Amino acid sequence: MKKILIITLISISSLFSQVTKLTLRESLEIGMKNSKELKISHSKLISATAQVTSANSQLLPQLGFSAGYMRLSDIPPFEVSLPILPKPIQISPVILDNYSLKLSLQQPLFTGFRLTSLKDIAQLNLKAAESDFNGNKNDEALKILSGFWNYYKAQQNDKVLEENLQQMKQHLDDTKNFAANGLATKNDVLKIEVQYSSIQLQKIEADNLLDIARMTFNQSIGLPLDSKTEIEVGDISTAIVEYNLNNLISEAKNNRNELKSLQYRVDASNKNITASQSSWFPSLFLIGDYYYSKPNSRYLPAVDEFKNTWDVGVQLSWSLWNWGLTSSQTTIAEQNKIQAEVSLSQLKDAVEIEVYQNYLTFKRSYDKVKVSKLGVEQAEENYRMIKDKYNNQIASSTDLIDAETALLAAKTNYVNSLVDYEMSKVRLDKSVGKKIY
Repeated sequence: MKKILIITLISISSLFSQVTKLTLRESLEIGMKNSKELKISHSKLISATAQVTSANSQLLPQLGFSAGYMRLSDIPPFEVSLPILPKPIQISPVILDNYSLKLSLQQPLFTGFRLTSLKDIAQLNLKAAESDFNGNKNDEALKILSGFWNYYKAQQNDKVLEENLQQMKQHLDDTKNFAANGLATKNDVLKIEVQYSSIQLQKIEADNLLDIARMTFNQSIGLPLDSKTEIEVGDISTAIVEYNLNNLISEAKNNRNELKSLQYRVDASNKNITASQSSWFPSLFLIGDYYYSKPNSRYLPAVDEFKNTWDVGVQLSWSLWNWGLTSSQTTIAEQNKIQAEVSLSQLKDAVEIEVYQNYLTFKRSYDKVKVSKLGVEQAEENYRMIKDKYNNQIASSTDLIDAETALLAAKTNYVNSLVDYEMSKVRLDKSVGKKIY
């Protein structure tokens, strides 16, 4: 039994120590499932749904039940004495044990539009909560995508530095051979060793940045920070996508979840004004009661047994004066509506600026990809030519170091521009209200 347990523990340990390779889609699925923000947002959505049910219930008949028992103090019975009779006549006996059962029904008929307004407010708040939930999904997706692509950027930069180290190592070995044969000086070897040490330092920093990027990515998808995750990325498309700025801004104003949510809250604030004014109107209720009591007070003389009775009626109530409470509440509701409307207008302006900025960033990112790609081709050709010349002792060691440095910078710029271009597309899509998850 002990051996089986040990084998099981070893198997579980090896399972968790395995490297987890995730695609972008898998990362999004895991991250959205584990998101704490979405769990909070979903909880708010459930709460808003319950508020709709609560508001609807106030429009429906309310049924109540009550029961009671009371023991009364002993008193003389109600009697009438007549001169012609030797003994008084008992009109009503004394019943000391009183029992009562009551069913009450109340149906609102008119409440000054308060209940209907509260129902509309709850439904609008539910729609706002749904928009908030969808908006939070996009926010969480952006965080996951940022973590994913930053991890990829750190991974590729680390890879580029590793390749550059290998080139420098080969360069150093070649130069040492040249020096041994009298074709290079000690100073040439020292220059390359200094450069090699510099690249090693950059590689150490890149390794650290890669670990941090992995940790940030793990956190974004809800995995332990030290999880040994890796990512799989296919070819990144650099095909230009044509956009019309005016269409993007119009699409954003129609589709952004933040705008929809705030618009619903503006509509709800308008309904809240109506609810606040409800006290200026009377309230009318249909009421009904069913009694099952012992004794029943409607039966005279009282009898010590259960009797049932009922009543049905209409009840009207009206607050004639409340020292300006209704006016104050209405003013508060009106000002809340004004604040919500102005906030909506501000948000529309902010969305327009955001779309414009992301559109310009997207265009510049595409230009950077084209330039950096050309830069890599030029740097590779330059390195190849200088390397051939160096092998033939036509170019100096310094020339080759410069070519290697230029190639490293070109490859790094290209990786960064690719990731920036991909994220610029994502941010532009998000800013116009498209789903990015």
